[in-house]
Amino acid sequence: MYRVAVTGMGVISPVGNDLETFWSSIKEGKNGIGKISRFDASRLKASLDAEVKDFNPKDYYPSAQEIRRSDLCMQYAYAASIEAVNMSGIMESDINKDRLGVYIGSGIGGISTTITNTLRLNEKGPDMVSPFFVPMMISNMPTGSVAIRFGAKGPTLPVVTACASSSHTLGEAYRAIKHGYADAIIAGGTEAAINELSMAGFVNCQALSLAEDPDAASLPFDKRRGGFVMGEGAGILVLEEYEHAKKRGAKIYAEITGYGNTCDAYHITAPDPEGYGAMNAIRLAKEEAGISDADEIYINAHGTGTHLNDAMETKAIKEVFGDKAYSIHISSTKSMTGHMLGATGAVEAIATVLTLDSGIIPPTINYKEKDEECDLDYTPNKAVKADINAALSSSLGFGGHNACVAFRKAE
Repeated sequence: MYRVAVTGMGVISPVGNDLETFWSSIKEGKNGIGKISRFDASRLKASLDAEVKDFNPKDYYPSAQEIRRSDLCMQYAYAASIEAVNMSGIMESDINKDRLGVYIGSGIGGISTTITNTLRLNEKGPDMVSPFFVPMMISNMPTGSVAIRFGAKGPTLPVVTACASSSHTLGEAYRAIKHGYADAIIAGGTEAAINELSMAGFVNCQALSLAEDPDAASLPFDKRRGGFVMGEGAGILVLEEYEHAKKRGAKIYAEITGYGNTCDAYHITAPDPEGYGAMNAIRLAKEEAGISDADEIYINAHGTGTHLNDAMETKAIKEVFGDKAYSIHISSTKSMTGHMLGATGAVEAIATVLTLDSGIIPPTINYKEKDEECDLDYTPNKAVKADINAALSSSLGFGGHNACVAFRKAE
């Protein structure tokens, strides 16, 4: 068995399009939520989202032609991957490309491309559907495009498990390296589903917040919570076999030490209110990582701001940790980024790694009203300092998919 290090990270998010800006915003409690500007939302009941701002694909792609052939979800992944790989320095090493992989998840894939070409078909006929429609639409193409960019010829695959997608890519990449199938994997997730169709679907299944005030919309663990806010972006981490990273002198930001992958087998959208699947995923990651009550622990919770999720997740944490749960530092960075769907697990894993590296616990912002069902320490409103040495990041998706990834502070 091999150890697995994190040696690079990249982010495109509603609170910053690079790692430094993202982390500064998260520490400061900057709210990335605002009025929908991507399209005319006058027909929707929801009026808020968490959009990526000032993103220019020309900063990352070598040609305009490649941009035209890429859905926005591909562009976000491509950009975040470049930052992560550059930060890691792995391409300047003697990495064997046959043992370099790419695992990038997306819950929905190129849905905006699908909408655009459906309209073209209806209005102008089949001959006007783009010859690049299929490669721009399919959910594996962020993985494929990044693999092409870096010549990665090792284990390469996407994961599609709704909002747990990129936590699963990290966990599965961790296992591939741990068991010797790769030396390094560029892993994470991406999503670009802010459009009228996607948001109408989430509104009609009663998942989105209908609040009109950005500071009263994404309210994880708060009694006033009423749904999540749609976000977008990408998070990418370079995972590397620990000794391989040490040998080339790479900075190790954290070590992945455990992973839990379970299913509720309960309902297509609602979480199991007893929280068994989530609890089991957390427990599996905790046990594999050897996390004990002697550790100073941080949990970046799924914390969507829906009534069912937050109560169930709180219950799951208490079931796994017992009395220790009340001294664990917990936060939901979705209070700032909104819910980035298939990208959320990787972006929150990055926040978790940076928490371990810096000793700064990010806050859950706009937390005002305590809920008797949610009675743990959610780091309300302001970041705090703490000497954390172990951490968990959990993600729960439609279909009952649960993922939890465990990290240790770098030695």
